[in-house]
Amino acid sequence: MENAVTPTHCPYCALQCGMNLTPTPDGTVEVGERADFPVNRGALCGKGRTAPAVLSSRVRLTSPLVRSEGTLVPATWDEALDRVAGNLRRIRAEHGPDAVGVFGGGGLTNEKAYTLGKFARVVLGTSQIDYNGRFCMSSAAAAGTKAFGLDRGLPFPLEDIPKTGCVILVGSNLAETMPPSLRFFTELRENGGTLIVVDPRRTRTAEQADLHLAPRPGTDLALALGLLHLVVAEGRVDEEYVAERTVGWEEARAAAMAHWPEYVERITGVPVPQLREAVRMFCEPEAAMVLTARGPEQQSKGTDTVGAWINLCLATGRAGRPLSGYGCLTGQGNGQGGREHGQKADQLPGYRKLDDPAARRHVAEVWGVDPDSLPGPGRSAYELLDALGDDVRALLLMGSNPVVSAPRAGHVEERLKSLDLLVVCDMVLSETAAHADVVLPVTQWAEETGTTTNLEGRVLLRRRAISPPEGVRSDLEVLHELADRLGVEKGFPTDPEEVFEELRRASAGGLADYSGITYRRLAEENGVFWPCPADGQPQDTRVTDGDVHPGTPRLFLDRFATPDGRARFVSVSHRPIAEEPDAEYPVLLTTGRVVAQYQSGAQTRRVDELNAAAPGPFVELHPRLAARLGAAEGDPVAVVSRRGRAVAPARITTAIRPDTVFMPFHWPGEGRANSLTNPALDPTSRMPEFKACAVRLETVNS
Repeated sequence: MENAVTPTHCPYCALQCGMNLTPTPDGTVEVGERADFPVNRGALCGKGRTAPAVLSSRVRLTSPLVRSEGTLVPATWDEALDRVAGNLRRIRAEHGPDAVGVFGGGGLTNEKAYTLGKFARVVLGTSQIDYNGRFCMSSAAAAGTKAFGLDRGLPFPLEDIPKTGCVILVGSNLAETMPPSLRFFTELRENGGTLIVVDPRRTRTAEQADLHLAPRPGTDLALALGLLHLVVAEGRVDEEYVAERTVGWEEARAAAMAHWPEYVERITGVPVPQLREAVRMFCEPEAAMVLTARGPEQQSKGTDTVGAWINLCLATGRAGRPLSGYGCLTGQGNGQGGREHGQKADQLPGYRKLDDPAARRHVAEVWGVDPDSLPGPGRSAYELLDALGDDVRALLLMGSNPVVSAPRAGHVEERLKSLDLLVVCDMVLSETAAHADVVLPVTQWAEETGTTTNLEGRVLLRRRAISPPEGVRSDLEVLHELADRLGVEKGFPTDPEEVFEELRRASAGGLADYSGITYRRLAEENGVFWPCPADGQPQDTRVTDGDVHPGTPRLFLDRFATPDGRARFVSVSHRPIAEEPDAEYPVLLTTGRVVAQYQSGAQTRRVDELNAAAPGPFVELHPRLAARLGAAEGDPVAVVSRRGRAVAPARITTAIRPDTVFMPFHWPGEGRANSLTNPALDPTSRMPEFKACAVRLETVNS
C-alpha cells in the first residue's frame, strides 16, 4: 500500500542513510527518521531531508524529448525509443559496434548497473562502456586490489571507528560531504582516541582534529612516505606482522627511507615536528586506521599515493586486525556496487575481470551467450568522453552529468555536441541532457525498488514508496524496450528482483559474491555485507534458498584475498603533479564539495532550501593572495588554467594555504570549476587529476 510508511535509504552519498518515507497528498513523500539503521541512527543531512523536492513535477521530466530543428520537443515513448534504436542500428552498421558508447553512473542501483553492462556487451556488442565512478575512488580501488587482492571501500563497519585508537583521515571533508558520519569520529575522541586530518584547507572536519596536517595539494604521496620513514627510523615497525602477513617490505622500506623528514617538509610544507607527532599518535595505540577520500585519490599518481598510505598500515601491523585497517570513504550513493557488476570498462559482474577466460565463461553461461562474443576491455571514462565524435559516434548515458563533472569540461561538452547521437536517461534536464538528441525521463529512488551497496560493503534494499508520474519509466524498462527493438527479446527483465536474482548467479564465486543475498534477507537483516556466497561456501556457484552465510562485515582477519593470503607492499616514490605552478600559472587550484550541494548539482540545485544555503560557486583564497591580487571579499575573481577560465566571487579565509585556491565543482556556466581541471590520468586507475593544477588569478571588472 502506498499510504504506508516505507523504510528505505537516501538517494545521495555512499552512507546510504536510512530514512522512512510517507506519501503526501501532493504525490511526493515526507521524510522521517529511521533510527534502526546503524549507519546514521536516524540523523540526516539537509540533502537527505529535502530529497523529496526533486520528485515534484515542477522540477523533473515527465515526457520524452526529441530534438527537432535544433530544439528539444515532447514526443511519445514509441517515437523516442524508435528513433534511438533506428540510429543505433544505423551507426553500428556503418561504423561497427565500438562506434556506440555507453556511460553509466555511480548512483545507479546494482540492478541498473548490471543490466547496463549486459546491454552494452550483449545487445550492442561494444567494448566502449565506463562510468563516472572512475572519477570517484578508482585509485583507491586499484591500490586496494594490489595490496589486499580485493577492493571494498571499508573492510569493516563504520561502528568500528569509535573503538579504535587513532584515525588518519586523508583528503576528506566528511563534515560537509557526509555529515551523519561525523558522529563516529566525535565518539572516537570521546572514547580517548585521536583524529589526524590531512587536508590543504582547514575545513569543518579539520577543525575537529587533534592534529591537522596541511600539505601542499598533490604531495600526499611524499607525506605518507615521510611518515613511514619515521616509523622505520624510530623502531616502530611491527616486524613479526610484516614477516608473517606481508611480502615486498624490503623494497618498500628502501623507497621510504629516501624520503627523510626535512626533505618531506620541503615538498609538502608540513613541519617535521608535526610529522613526528603524527607518527607517535598513530603508532602508540594498540589499533589504528587510515581512511582516504578524493584528496589523495584524484591525482595522476593516486594509486601510488593510496598504496603509500596502505604501506604505513602494513608496516605498523594495522591491517587485517580488529579495529584496524585501511579504508576508502566512497563518494557516490552506489559507488561501491556500481563498479562491481559490469558497467566499468574492464569488469564483469562479481568484480570479475573482463580479460579473464574463466570469468567470461561463467558470466556468458548466465547470460546464455558465447564467451567469444563478449567484447574485451574498452576505454576508461575520460578517454571515452575524449573519443566522442571521432571513434565513438553515439552515446547512451545514464545517471551522469559530465558537462559539469568531467575534467576539462569545456572540451568534453564540445565532444558531446559532435556526436551523431546522444541519448540521455535522467530525471531532470541536466546540462548534459540539454545537448541530447533524445532525453528519456526515468524514475527516482522513491519510485522504484532496487539495491545499493554502501561504503562499508553493506548491500541494502531501497524500496518503492510511491508510483512515478504518468509518462515516466524506469531505466530497466528503457533497456528492455531498446533490447527488444534491437533484436534481443529475452534477458532484460523489468522487475528489479528478477534482475537481482540473475545478478546473484552472475556474481557467484567472484570477489564480490552476492549469491547468498536475497531481497528477503536485505529486508529482514537491514542489509548484508558482501562477500556472501550461497550455502556458506566461499567459491560455491550454486544459488539455493539456503541463505546460510551471514555476510562478511570484517575482511582480512584471517588472510588477505591474495593467492598466498599475504598483503603486498608497493615500492613507490614521490613525483610531482602533472602540472606544477610556473611563472604564468603560479597558484595551485584544488576542488571539492560543499555541504548543501551534491556532485554536479543536477538534483540539489533544484531544491530551494539547498540553494539558499549554497547559492553559487566561489573562489576561496588566503588574505595574502587576495591582497596581492587586490581582491576584496565578494569581488569577482577569474581563475584561469591552460584549459579554461572560471569566474566566481572571492571568499577570503585563513583556512587555506597562501599558495592554493579552492573552488567547489557543483555549478555549470561561468563558475564551472571543471573548466579548469586537468585530465592527466593515473597510469593504473585512469583517474584524472582533479585535485591539483596550475592556475593564475585575475581581477574582473564588476
